[in-house]
Amino acid sequence: MTDHAKIEKGGTRPIGRIAAYWTVTIILAISITLSGIGQLLRYGGNVDLVTHIGFPLYVTNILGAWKLLGVIAIVMPEFPRLKEWAYSGIFFLMTGAALSHMFAHDYGDGGFNLLLPLFYAALSIASWALRPKSRKL
Repeated sequence: MTDHAKIEKGGTRPIGRIAAYWTVTIILAISITLSGIGQLLRYGGNVDLVTHIGFPLYVTNILGAWKLLGVIAIVMPEFPRLKEWAYSGIFFLMTGAALSHMFAHDYGDGGFNLLLPLFYAALSIASWALRPKSRKL
């Protein structure tokens, strides 16, 4: 049986889809990890981002910890149910950030405070949709 026939029958996965999954997932993991570390350390503009829209400063500890735990769940092998929760958590976290900034009229330069979290939400959807069968329920 040729490789093409195996792919059509579902015997193996196309290498392009696996490469796309890992590319998107690594970009998502690095981005969310850096964001989580920045929030835990209150580095750079993280303090201004949350206090400017009315959240208390301790929220950075909660968000930073959730982000790091979510990344760990997504990249580690096995635990497909935990991965489902992590993907949904990152999606809701990022869309909630965009909506919070929108409702506070804090769009940032060129809408950055809306676009960046929505980009991360899109990455989480793409990573979830492209994940291999071994990472699904």
